[in-house]
Amino acid sequence: MSNQDENPDDWAAAMAEQAGAAQSATEKLLEKFSSTPSATTTNDIEMVLDIPVLLTVELGRTRIPIKNILQLAQGSVVELDGMAGEPMDVLVNGCLIAQGEVVVVNDKFGIRLTDIITPSERVRKLNR
Repeated sequence: MSNQDENPDDWAAAMAEQAGAAQSATEKLLEKFSSTPSATTTNDIEMVLDIPVLLTVELGRTRIPIKNILQLAQGSVVELDGMAGEPMDVLVNGCLIAQGEVVVVNDKFGIRLTDIITPSERVRKLNR
């Protein structure tokens, strides 16, 4: 059978079928690698949920000379700039995220968060 014997409609149907199959395969690939914005955001968040960070609760700070540090012994008292009853700072990787008060649960210390720093406040502090 020669090319001239085939019906032009058969060629058109075959070309359409091939184009449809190629488009279907392309759509499947695109669906695999892209998704709706909310799903992308969820996937992006899930990628970072298991990353460990350093959480620090800061009672206070002070600046003292090295000679005074060398004189410290068991029972020494170091004065801090924080006042009794003041909220403590909660930092993640050195960045203030909240403030809270000390609690004791089953003979272990913890912190009850009383004030969460908003993202806009954190950005404002970074720009200072």
